[in-house]
Amino acid sequence: MIVGNGYGGHDDYVDGKVIEDPGRVRYLNQHLLNLEEAIKDGCEILGYTWWGPIDIVSAGTGEMRKRYGFIYGDKDNKGNGILDRVKKPSFDWYQKIIETNDAVLHDEEALEDVREKYEEQ
Repeated sequence: MIVGNGYGGHDDYVDGKVIEDPGRVRYLNQHLLNLEEAIKDGCEILGYTWWGPIDIVSAGTGEMRKRYGFIYGDKDNKGNGILDRVKKPSFDWYQKIIETNDAVLHDEEALEDVREKYEEQ
């Protein structure tokens, strides 16, 4: 069972839009591809969970700057923000992975479509 896997990045919220999180999308995709290989090699994988689907305050430092979620939480280290929740590109990518039962992991065109969707907004 793999629990608490995630990618911490410095995602920003500008004019009501979340700046892309391509590093998180690539990280997620590569980790799931590696899990697929591990299963083919005989490893028993019982489950996989992502660390922090929604951006959360760091338990260790109390900071919000480093974010792990697929959903942006509008709050900064000083407590400023209105707590809006905004989907990031990684949200759509993870949703697509689940909907296709991971078939989309090998589809570079689908990966590019997620990125382009957010550039157009």
